[in-house]
Amino acid sequence: MKNKIVKAVEPYIYPGGINFKNKPYEAWKELGGQVAQAHYPWRCLHGLAFRYELPSIIKSINSKLSTANYQSEARLRFVEPVSLYFDTFPDYALYEVIPFVWDCWPRYFEKMCSWLERHEVKTAIFTSSQTVERIRERFPQMNVMYCPEAVDASCYIEGKPLKERSIDLLEFGRSNEKVFKASLPESVKHVCTIQEGKYIYSNEQLYEVMGDAKVTITLPRSYTQPEIAGDIETLTQRYWECMLSRIVMVGHAPQELVDLIGYNPVIELEKDRLNEQIQDILANINSYQKLVDKNREVALKMGDWKNRINDVMNFLHEIISNVREE
Repeated sequence: MKNKIVKAVEPYIYPGGINFKNKPYEAWKELGGQVAQAHYPWRCLHGLAFRYELPSIIKSINSKLSTANYQSEARLRFVEPVSLYFDTFPDYALYEVIPFVWDCWPRYFEKMCSWLERHEVKTAIFTSSQTVERIRERFPQMNVMYCPEAVDASCYIEGKPLKERSIDLLEFGRSNEKVFKASLPESVKHVCTIQEGKYIYSNEQLYEVMGDAKVTITLPRSYTQPEIAGDIETLTQRYWECMLSRIVMVGHAPQELVDLIGYNPVIELEKDRLNEQIQDILANINSYQKLVDKNREVALKMGDWKNRINDVMNFLHEIISNVREE
C-alpha cells in the first residue's frame, strides 16, 4: 500500500431494502474519507455479477507494470461473502481491494479464503473477532483488523421511561423459536416485527416502536440459527439498537460486546422458565431503569459507526506509514 490513497465505494442500494453496509460508508464520508464512484452492472446483469467474476488480467498487468492507477489507489469495499463478487464489482479486477466483511459464517470461509488468495488481498477487515483469528492463522502476512459492528446512533430515540411504555415484549429480526416460544398471558402486549415473513414497520416506525417497548429477546445468531453461524458468536447491531432505545434485553450477550464495553448489558435468559422470567421483569420494570439508562449512555459513546470508521482510518494510515518507512 506504499503511497496509496484508500477510497471507499458506496454499497449497492437495493430499492425499498435496508442496507446496513451503507452506514459505515456514510461515516467514512462524514469523517473526510475519500470515495470512488461505484460501477455496478446494469440490473439485468446482476445475476451474472453475483455468480461469476471478471478476469483479473488487467489488474495483473497493472500490478506487474506498476501502473499509476494501481500504485496510487486501493478500494475499500463493504462486503458479505454471500454476495462477494457483486459487492466488490468490478474493482477486484482493477485495483488492490480492501474488503470490509460482515457475516463470514463457516459455510463461506473457504470461499472467502480462496477469493483473498486469488486477488492477492493484503489488507482485510472483519466484524467477527473469531473470523479474524482464523484469517490471521490462514494468512499470517496479511494485515487483518477486527472491527465490531456499529450503528448510526442518531437514528435511535431514548423513548419513554420503562414504566410508561405500552409494548411489553418486542421481538424483531430473526426468529427466536428455537429457544423461546411465547405462552404469555393475554394481558402481556407482545409484538413481533415480522409477520408472515414480512416486516410490518418501516425503519422510522421501528425506531418509534423500540422507544415504546419494555423488554426484548436478544440472542446471537449462533443461538437462533446455529446451522448458519456455527460456533461464531459475534456482536451485531441489534444490541446497540436495543441499548440506544433503552429496552431491557433478555438473552445472551456476545463476549465481544462484554469485552468492548466492560460489563454485561443483557439479562441472561433462563431457558426453562423464560416466560416466567419475562413476567417477573415486567412486574418489576422500574428496577431496570438504571440499567437501560447506562446502556444508552455507553452505546452513544461506543456504538456509533463514526467511532469504528475512525479506528479503521487509523489502522489503514498506520499500514501506509509503516510501508513508507520500509
